[in-house]
Amino acid sequence: MAIKSKIKGKKKHKNKPTSKKYTKYKLESESLVKEKSCPRCGPGIFLSTGQGRLYCGKCHFTEFKKG
Repeated sequence: MAIKSKIKGKKKHKNKPTSKKYTKYKLESESLVKEKSCPRCGPGIFLSTGQGRLYCGKCHFTEFKKG
């Protein structure tokens, strides 16, 4: 016998969190400054920073910081 779910009907819609790509761009003296992007994936895919390395979540590229 199959186990029946306690929830009946449709599930309530949940809103997805919005993208925060605007935090990766900075405007300094009339020029746009971008954070470092992934060399494999190309522009638009940014590297996350943490604990002495840069990491791409899409292709798993890792670049270690010197020092």
